[in-house]
Amino acid sequence: MSRKALIVGIDHYEAIRGLSGCVNDAYSVKSALERNADGTTNFPSPLMLLGTGPTSPVSKKQLKSAVRELFADEVDIALFYFSGHGYIEDTGGFLCASDSETGDDGLSLTEVMQLANTSRARNRIIILDSCHSGIAGGRSGTGTMAEITDGVTILAASKADQYALEVGGSGVFTALFTDALLGAAGNLVGDVTPGSIYAHVDQSLGPWSQRPVFKTNVKTFVSLRKTEPPIGLTDLRELTRIFPSPDHVLQLDPSFEPERSSEQLTDASVPEPDPAKVATFKILQNYVRVNLARPEGAPHMWHAAMESKACELTVLGQHYWRLVKEELI
Repeated sequence: MSRKALIVGIDHYEAIRGLSGCVNDAYSVKSALERNADGTTNFPSPLMLLGTGPTSPVSKKQLKSAVRELFADEVDIALFYFSGHGYIEDTGGFLCASDSETGDDGLSLTEVMQLANTSRARNRIIILDSCHSGIAGGRSGTGTMAEITDGVTILAASKADQYALEVGGSGVFTALFTDALLGAAGNLVGDVTPGSIYAHVDQSLGPWSQRPVFKTNVKTFVSLRKTEPPIGLTDLRELTRIFPSPDHVLQLDPSFEPERSSEQLTDASVPEPDPAKVATFKILQNYVRVNLARPEGAPHMWHAAMESKACELTVLGQHYWRLVKEELI
């Protein structure tokens, strides 16, 4: 799958207040995106634009040219990340380059969206860690109704009327974004998607902080990074063997559990462990750990087995059961 990324971090501004964490954030995003958890290439050689100081500014001309180049090619994913000052007025929102003086002389988000909406790239991902960035994709600059074409996704740090927070020299949004990429937002097969990233950021920020904004027009989410899955694929594919149907209730008994108390070891009524059932029980315990299954009427799977109770799939487990049954996993 062909992928391109443009990563921009601007700390230095010639006429307006400088920032301190945007360049570091850009490097963090590059490090998270460049390779998957297993070391394979993910986004090869991302283009970096870094406004580090007077000798290394990022001009509006450079920024616009790089965005245009990013969205010019027919690739599977074109990803644009920006960390820096944002500006908003009644005509819309802007991304401020190092040579911005008034804010509205920055790169217009309307222009960014025009380039993304008309791009030949199959998936266009726009990640904005700047104040007022939630206005991106809004019709006529209002931010109240998304106007994005098929294949475009926007994830912004804050709503149109909010500022983007920095803590400890890093943007709060970007810290959560990179945390999500590195595994916090991975699903059970290790895929990190824009939707799962938004869910992680949204839940982590809470209702009283800046609110992230998510706008998308896609049929299915693409994976932005492969992370280490919390359960082995082989175990996951055993769902349909262990549970003949998604609503099947699996009866347990002591032969599933290899461990015995001292009293149970001398109790002739307690059956010996069955190697085949013990192997299945180990997989069931992995399912419980990732919320695919749960014991019925018992606090833990050990109790469910030793007390001859049962276990069943959770709603999430039933979802993955169907994916396995349809050979989508």
